[in-house]
Amino acid sequence: MTTDPFVAHRNLLFTVAYEMLGSAADAEDVLQESWLRWAAVDQAGVNDPRAYLVRIVTRQALNRLRTLSRSRVDYVGEWLPEPLLTSPDVAEDVELAESVSMALMTVLETLGPTERAVFVLREVFDMPYGEIAEAVGKSAAAVRQTARRAREHVAARRPRVRVSRTEQQAVVEEFLAALRTGQVRELMELMAPDVVLVADGGGIAAAALAPLHGAELVAAVLGRANQVKGAVETTPVWLNGDPAGRIEVDGEPAAISLVVEDGLITRVYLVRNPRKLTRLDEPARLSR
Repeated sequence: MTTDPFVAHRNLLFTVAYEMLGSAADAEDVLQESWLRWAAVDQAGVNDPRAYLVRIVTRQALNRLRTLSRSRVDYVGEWLPEPLLTSPDVAEDVELAESVSMALMTVLETLGPTERAVFVLREVFDMPYGEIAEAVGKSAAAVRQTARRAREHVAARRPRVRVSRTEQQAVVEEFLAALRTGQVRELMELMAPDVVLVADGGGIAAAALAPLHGAELVAAVLGRANQVKGAVETTPVWLNGDPAGRIEVDGEPAAISLVVEDGLITRVYLVRNPRKLTRLDEPARLSR
């Protein structure tokens, strides 16, 4: 029995949609829309089902992204990508893990819809410029220029120094231990002086409405939960291909991801919006 190409490539298609949208829920909606379009196609005439399906998903994701770009203007506070529970195996594909990391996903949010689509398809999935051009409705020459601009934009904003997964995991575990006990001094010692905390509560859960800067302030804010709310439960998990943490404060869940450079935490991403924490019980299936 032949497997339907959509089913065979579903993990890849979900990954494309998620990297373009930053939302697993929206990615699933895009896949549903794409499936309906695929089902209406004369599939016998499709020479390369994988490329054809990626084009369908890209077009649907672009439509969704343009709509979301307008709605996110009214979002309460900072908007962060929806964290995905991933298995440690995802980290073995370094390029895939890097492409779905919270650090890079937040940078992708600063690109326009077409730039984001071109960057994802070229830099992550290594699609030929001609295929990308068909997917985004531009000429191959225009796509090359867009890809160059997007690469430069991302390179100027992504973390410059990455550490090994082992070192990242060690720092995360120290951080979670300090967070669990509310040790502000220990938290500060793990952070770079210019560390930045970005929190996403979506207007539903309490969270800083703007990024917080500086180790002293960030450590004080994070340590305060233990003093005000009581016991903080922390669980090491893998989120978006990196060691990270799942947190519960007074029964309220959160997900926390860290960027570690030169042994110190330079960025803290804290997701408290409960609508973005519904997929942390089963690892997402990602592939390139």
